[in-house]
Amino acid sequence: MMMMHKNANNPLPIQVVLADDHDLVRSGIKALLSTVDGVQVIAEARNGNELLQLLESVKPDVVMTDISMPGMDGITAIAEMHTRFPDVKVIVLSMYDTVDFVKRAVANGACGYLMKDAPPFELEQALRSVMATGSYFSAAVAQRLLQPSEPTVDDELTTRQVEILTLIAQGKSAKEIAFELGLSPKTVDVHRARIMERLRLNDIASLTRYAVRKGLVKA
Repeated sequence: MMMMHKNANNPLPIQVVLADDHDLVRSGIKALLSTVDGVQVIAEARNGNELLQLLESVKPDVVMTDISMPGMDGITAIAEMHTRFPDVKVIVLSMYDTVDFVKRAVANGACGYLMKDAPPFELEQALRSVMATGSYFSAAVAQRLLQPSEPTVDDELTTRQVEILTLIAQGKSAKEIAFELGLSPKTVDVHRARIMERLRLNDIASLTRYAVRKGLVKA
């Protein structure tokens, strides 16, 4: 791995928070970053809720996060971070490189996008680039950004509808969704009907397939 040494112009380490629901993935990324001079992993989170709670008490330079996580997914967390912690730079670490995934991440505030199968040196390259220029996209991901895409889920549904669709696709009942979002089950049923009408889908299985395709939940 390429090593960069501290100098008088950059005396402080780049402080990083990692967010991924797989412990082994986080451990592997942390181990790789520990070999990079001037980079320090200061905290870890397993999902978007944990990540946002962490950011109330720690102030990293960069968050490196997956976008498919249980509970609050990475896209929603990125949007929340962009609003509440605008100085924190966000790099997405993902298995997915489809146009829709990349554009949704960028539209919600990500400034970098890195594939999980990227070579290890690219982790450092991404961090250095985001700190120096404000963005980083590998050649493959940048190419995706130039491609035309179908409407994103944010174009087709409201924020509340995206939340409800995500929970439906996770297998939760109307009563469970209502409790989690502070709504009535009847309101959830109305939202579900409108989602189906807007997407022209007729059953829960179709909604779930749509949610997987759009990166709201994992297959």
